[in-house]
Amino acid sequence: MINWIARWFNRSADEAPRPAPAPAAQTPQPEPAQHPAGIPALFYRWLAGPPGADILPSTERLILDEFARLVDSPEAGADLVPRVPAVIPQLLRSLRDESMSGADLSRQLAQDVVLVAEVIREANSPYYSPAAPIRNIEAAVLLLGQNGMRMLLARVAFRPIINNQSGPFALQAAPLVWRQSEACAMAGSMLAPRMGANPFEAYLAGLLHHVGLIVALRLIDQIYTGPALPQSDDFGGPLVANARVLSARIAALWEFPASVCNAIVDAGQPDAAPLAQVLALADHVGMLRLLVDAGVIGADDPAVLALAADARAVFDKLSTEEH
Repeated sequence: MINWIARWFNRSADEAPRPAPAPAAQTPQPEPAQHPAGIPALFYRWLAGPPGADILPSTERLILDEFARLVDSPEAGADLVPRVPAVIPQLLRSLRDESMSGADLSRQLAQDVVLVAEVIREANSPYYSPAAPIRNIEAAVLLLGQNGMRMLLARVAFRPIINNQSGPFALQAAPLVWRQSEACAMAGSMLAPRMGANPFEAYLAGLLHHVGLIVALRLIDQIYTGPALPQSDDFGGPLVANARVLSARIAALWEFPASVCNAIVDAGQPDAAPLAQVLALADHVGMLRLLVDAGVIGADDPAVLALAADARAVFDKLSTEEH
């Protein structure tokens, strides 16, 4: 289990995450008339790729039942997710150490050439827009700061989830799920300060909220040999909803902060805590960004035009990101 995140946050003993609810379809949010099934359903159909031959409802039910059993045994789902690179916990502990200087952190980073490249690339991204190109690790660490380094290391830590796919459905859809997760995480970190939530917790929740869907794809690869993923709303809706439940349960097993676990559970619910509200909005913005970039909907789609000013600004900024 990657409980290094819990140690990093110094979670108190009485701050336990609430149990995730039993798998159930989430209450759909209102969508413009052009998308009566909702943006999440449209996003799932895009992930699923071109439709194949009609799939029997009994086959869809078999897949959903097998996934429900996995959701009820999240330890099995967690075992399907690779461990994080060994260097990441060491670096995260260093970020907690107030006596750790930028030079000390740079020396630790220099042990991993991939991380060095990631940090320098991040520092030169449009999000930071340095006045002059950053060419060395010391300058990059200084520009990113502690919070920027936390977000980058979290993203690098989760990347093996995508790089270790083998089945056809996971190979097809998991990279798209990861792109949406990165967009959601970045959107959440930008929306959080205005909505009363912690930016880094919003970033973590965004990265993790679809890990259950990636596990679902890997499971489907193991039990279904058809040429295409089922695309009916009766399949996609419950699959995505139950995948969110699995994400929350995996987060609890990994001992993530309770606030992150609960945000994944409560996202989209009325009167949810600020972090859950941030996650729900960031998830929506991230889906819209990918659907527009893929040409599934236009930038003038009613769902995009309906975004409030702050969310629209984040949506526009995501178009310049390369995460």
